[in-house]
Amino acid sequence: MAATFALADPLHLHRSSSLSRLLATPLLRHRRPRLVAMAAEPGGADSKPRVLVAEKLDQGGLDLLKGFADVDCAYNLSPEELRAKIGLCDALIVRSGTKVGRDVFEASGGRLRVVGRAGVGIDNVDLAAATEHGCLVVNAPTANTVAAAEHGIALLTAMARNIARSDASMKSGNWERSKYVGVSLVGKTLAILGFGKVGSEVARRAKGLGMHVIAHDPYAAADRAHAIGVDLVTFDEAIARADFISLHMPLTPSTSKILDDEAFAKMKNGVRIINVARGGVMDEEALLKALDSGVVAQAALDVFTKEPPSADDKLVLHEKVTTTPHLGASTVEAQEEVAIEIAEAVVGALKGELASTSVNAPMVPAEVLSELTPFVVLAEKLGRLAVQLVAGGSGVKSVKVTYAIPRTRGGVDTRLLRAMITKGLIESISDVVVNIVNADFAAKQRGVRITEERVLLDGSPEDPIDSIMVHIAGVESKFPTAASGTGEITVEGRVKDGIPHLTKVGSFQVDASMEGSLILCRQVDQPRMIGTVGTILGEQNVNVSFMSVGRIAPRKHAVMAIGVDEEPTKQALQKIGDIPAIEEFVFLKL
Repeated sequence: MAATFALADPLHLHRSSSLSRLLATPLLRHRRPRLVAMAAEPGGADSKPRVLVAEKLDQGGLDLLKGFADVDCAYNLSPEELRAKIGLCDALIVRSGTKVGRDVFEASGGRLRVVGRAGVGIDNVDLAAATEHGCLVVNAPTANTVAAAEHGIALLTAMARNIARSDASMKSGNWERSKYVGVSLVGKTLAILGFGKVGSEVARRAKGLGMHVIAHDPYAAADRAHAIGVDLVTFDEAIARADFISLHMPLTPSTSKILDDEAFAKMKNGVRIINVARGGVMDEEALLKALDSGVVAQAALDVFTKEPPSADDKLVLHEKVTTTPHLGASTVEAQEEVAIEIAEAVVGALKGELASTSVNAPMVPAEVLSELTPFVVLAEKLGRLAVQLVAGGSGVKSVKVTYAIPRTRGGVDTRLLRAMITKGLIESISDVVVNIVNADFAAKQRGVRITEERVLLDGSPEDPIDSIMVHIAGVESKFPTAASGTGEITVEGRVKDGIPHLTKVGSFQVDASMEGSLILCRQVDQPRMIGTVGTILGEQNVNVSFMSVGRIAPRKHAVMAIGVDEEPTKQALQKIGDIPAIEEFVFLKL
């Protein structure tokens, strides 16, 4: 009798089936598992990816891009021109002036894989559409931090001392010393709204000017604020106590027009406001009323809801308002650094590398990416292996992932690992390309519910994770041994010397390197089994990279894991299945 036999394709043959008859059918003879490479280039393996640079980028960044890709610099494109070009591009680099909406992602036809925002804010990019289309969005969050902070301080001091107005007066031939008396900064309270990278740099500089600094940011860590002498307070307290308010938050639905009529009503009379963040965080009509009523004594604005503003914009023309044309990042040094940072991020993403500056994918700090990388590989391979064990016709709906984590490393962020397990699961059962960007969306669209749990272990090992186990519930297995006592398909893996290993299948312990392809056999534990299987593969010129046997007890049942460099012929697999002691086996592509 032939053993239960299964390939990576949805095929399940029972011991009572005629193996040779089924293998001879045209369907099975010509089918091959679908392979998807995230970085595969539509033009062929040897062609370069194509990058469209839609807004001016410093030469250093362009040179870096040109060393890896074909670069098309096309500035001031209309929406129609952008949509016409984008279908030929793998990456797009923009600043704040180009809108990258859902229409752009749809026009790309799935080819666009990376959008790089040369700067911090990403409100001109439709993140939801990017995620649904599997397009990674990266930005350059650090390169212009100092430049933006310096510009904020420059506007603060220029406003306080009426620099712009007195300069314009002198250029008109006037000498009006008494008209432009300013206010001192020492001892005044500066409220920073948005205590991220730029906000914290502004705080450091304001402290140096002798100001008392408070901040509001619902996501900021109190200990980080205290380290530079800043108190975190509520939004209402911040705007009520402030002599100066400096805005440094991103534009999101929750921050849109955060300074409105109601907010201005809570401020002390004579407050001064600086905005180098985004124009949309302030209700410009409400600001005009506050300026005219005297609630706001002065404002200094680098950003506007509409850019550029119209020639007759009331805020721009207001005598109490100092304006600059979105110059926050406009220093020679910042432009060079932004160009290099975004070019490196885009090239890395096109190569399939993990991006620490991604804004629509699981965020992992740069310092832990190298530590997690081997577990990322393990996670995807476990997902790919587990779903290949599901019998054809079984719908995968419920997946649980269990992480065994040392108690001292219990805070490790597993979102990236979950995304890669999802990638392994979904790509094998659908025709969609899944990556870390759209993994959760792809799972939700297909009704796959993925839950996670952590098991904390004692001890202090170097690795952040001891093992990862994937359970698929409510399905039949083409390799019944993979089913645990609860009926779930269960596989477990570990990283050993930087290499992912399969360490458990169902209730059987194994030790199999997860490279190339794998044959799993459930057999009666008896002599000559390894030699018999090895001989069959050797006769077909299939190179065996390793063999590993896990058993419950001597002379009982065992699971043999065989790593192979080449795909065995169906004749070779049939001979293995004909070995009397082998009860079932499965061939898997990893």
